[in-house]
Amino acid sequence: MSQQHAVPDESVVVGTARVDRRTKALVNRLGASDVAIIDHEDLDRVAAETLVGAGPLAVINASASLSGRYPNIGPLALTEAGIPLIDAAGPDVMAITEGAEITIEGGRILVDGTEIATGERQSTELLLEGIDDAKATMGAELERFAENTLNYIQAEGHLLVDEPDVPDVVGLDFRGRHVLIVVRGIGYKEDLEILRRSGYLSEQKPLLIGVDGGADALLEIGQKPDLIIGDFDSVSERALRSGARLVVHGYRDGGAPGGARLEEMGLDYEVYGSEGTSEDIAMLLAYEKGCELIVAVGTHNSMVEFLDKGRAGMASTFLVRLKVGPLLVDAKGVSRLYKHTIRGRDLVFMVLAAIFTMVVIILVSEPIRLLIRLYWVSLTS
Repeated sequence: MSQQHAVPDESVVVGTARVDRRTKALVNRLGASDVAIIDHEDLDRVAAETLVGAGPLAVINASASLSGRYPNIGPLALTEAGIPLIDAAGPDVMAITEGAEITIEGGRILVDGTEIATGERQSTELLLEGIDDAKATMGAELERFAENTLNYIQAEGHLLVDEPDVPDVVGLDFRGRHVLIVVRGIGYKEDLEILRRSGYLSEQKPLLIGVDGGADALLEIGQKPDLIIGDFDSVSERALRSGARLVVHGYRDGGAPGGARLEEMGLDYEVYGSEGTSEDIAMLLAYEKGCELIVAVGTHNSMVEFLDKGRAGMASTFLVRLKVGPLLVDAKGVSRLYKHTIRGRDLVFMVLAAIFTMVVIILVSEPIRLLIRLYWVSLTS
């Protein structure tokens, strides 16, 4: 392409290696002097923002953070935050010993002075160019996604017509209540904060469901989840011990791998065996238990978001939303629609209204008029 772009920063970075194939597991032990080493093709936005929050010196990805299959904006979060991203470094970087001192020179990766691998040092401009290229060729990916969705709809159609085997959640009464379901998806922090500031949480007092890490999102704004549902691979121990009821998303045959962690912690749980995503079954559970309204924050509903999650289709989500649709309010993007800002002209109107109110009070209040006359007489006498 003829488009001009800036050369990525080539400054040398020296830090301590932290290595994990699972990005969400790695962030729990990342510090400001560390270099994160991951293997995450098409690094999604939520994972990238989590890495930014951990504040490492740099991130090395064994795979391509932007493969070109679709316009994935996730890696931009790193470069825009000023965190060097060394991309497509190859599988050898995953063999680097945890805690080793690692040096990054441009795209070269060295341990004890020996070059281990070489990757592409990304910049915001390079990533934007790659995103534009992906937009131009995403028609084929969209066709595959739609075909997979249609193929699986028939297999997962029972979600729409069956009476699901919903677990009993002792101590929680859904009937006639609002239910807020929080998923750690794109824009979840901003949307959840808007709901808090608007007074919705304090006025409606909805039953709070955190889907995996969504439980931690609720704790971050001072709200304790009533129920946590998911496979429990990305939720903190603090959330699990918060007193919330726990429901493991299992398979239809009864298997529930997520229960192993809870058993090790000595925590009681129920199993909900079903296809689909954890956010899907959270909606189904609330619906079947007789809630009045479902408000969803951070849920996934676009092709890009599902590809970010590594899913080739969205059959279950399509079917579940068909079923619960009359009760569902999707709060995604509400933060972009509603801003707590005061325009200059609004401020002027407020001041003028206050002055007008004071004048009216003076004109109709005899004691105040008397005080003004006495003050005037004292000045002129």
